[in-house]
Amino acid sequence: MDNLVTVLYIIAFAMFIYGLMGLTGPKTAVRGNQIAAVGMALAVIATLIAVRDTTNWILIVAGLVVGVALGVPPARFTKMTAMPQLVAFFNGVGGGTVALIAWAEFINSSGFSVLHDPLTIPVIVGSLFAAIIGSISFWGSLIAFGKLQEILPGSPITLGRLQQPFNALLLIGAVASAVVIGLGASDGGVSQWWMIALLVLAGVLGLAVVLPIGGADMPVVISLLNALTGLSAAAAGLALNNTAMIVAGMIVGASGSILTNLMAKAMNRSIPAIVAGGFGGGGVALASGDGVERTVKSTSPADAAIMMAYANQVIVVPGYGMAVAQAQHAVKEMAEMLEKRGVEVKYAIHPVAGRMPGHMNVLLAEAEVSYDALKEMDDINGEFQRTDVTLVIGANDVTNPAARNDPSSPIHGMPILNVDQSKAVIVLKRSMNSGFAGIENPLFYADTTSMLFGDAKKSVGAVTEELKSL
Repeated sequence: MDNLVTVLYIIAFAMFIYGLMGLTGPKTAVRGNQIAAVGMALAVIATLIAVRDTTNWILIVAGLVVGVALGVPPARFTKMTAMPQLVAFFNGVGGGTVALIAWAEFINSSGFSVLHDPLTIPVIVGSLFAAIIGSISFWGSLIAFGKLQEILPGSPITLGRLQQPFNALLLIGAVASAVVIGLGASDGGVSQWWMIALLVLAGVLGLAVVLPIGGADMPVVISLLNALTGLSAAAAGLALNNTAMIVAGMIVGASGSILTNLMAKAMNRSIPAIVAGGFGGGGVALASGDGVERTVKSTSPADAAIMMAYANQVIVVPGYGMAVAQAQHAVKEMAEMLEKRGVEVKYAIHPVAGRMPGHMNVLLAEAEVSYDALKEMDDINGEFQRTDVTLVIGANDVTNPAARNDPSSPIHGMPILNVDQSKAVIVLKRSMNSGFAGIENPLFYADTTSMLFGDAKKSVGAVTEELKSL
């Protein structure tokens, strides 16, 4: 039976990795998810075989049924616009589960003590690490969910100069509680209170770390919390001697860490700076600060259609506005009309456009936009200068030239899409409100920019109808 469990785990790990490879492109992503799901099913079966106690089987199966009942409906019916917060919530549930597993292992072991049994060091360290990181991930993810769902304000909520000392005290308190537990404060049931203190301090730390982080940094935060959840799961697997948890946790932790680093570089911000918080407004339009009144040029669907119909190349820059309006299918139809007229259409994808990693890629893949037409920032930036028209659909901060030109801007130094270098720019927006970072965008007032106000889906549809009549 032990050999069977080992074989099933190995097959499951191979399917995890193979499924992850499928996520590198929209065409193979669904199949990759399905393969990884089958791998997880095998891992669960292997665990049931390893448990062997039918009483525990009943509890495990009951947990699976409850989990499926609670997890499937939101996964199936949540709109793509709300997918970032769903990802944040599901990730938080994973971290909270790991923290509860660590607590249950602590209770089952009647407390931890290195002094009583030095051979249990891996179990103790793994469990306490999982408890701290899992609790941070759970409560931090709830705050990320609240900000993305706009239950909480997207702007930073901070204690000012006291924020970092406060966070440091919480971390020191959680680690100190873990040290006291590990050194054997188990006599008289005292260690139970130390364990509760550890979970509470780590939970408050999760809240305190994410609350000061603004909406503009939220995609990176989601990725970072996902990595933390993976690491905590791997640590719990070490404590439980469960190979499946170790491998799956390390895959999630490693991939999440790599993605977090890549996204931080794409914003030209260090991960410590992001965790320090204080940046990212949440949609409140801020004054430019120079006292100069600016005007914008409005355009109509008919004029926009004429501009694009006689262009050689059009670049579409999707942003969260496209997601809110669910305009991706309309954009695909418009692009097909342009391509029939001989216009080359490409899509410029910024790494942090939207509210989660790959948000725009997922939306456009849903509309069956060719993957070859999706161009990453580094590949497309050199083409804006020879582009006749760039169509910006609800993308604010990732097209803001202040990041390149204004040293006083909070986003100065962040790599952006060089939209302002195009011969003409059409921006689709509902209003002149700023983006999620709360920073005014000079692009909107440029001489080469025209604004097409209204719902993005309706505006794109109107442009498509005008194209049909040309």
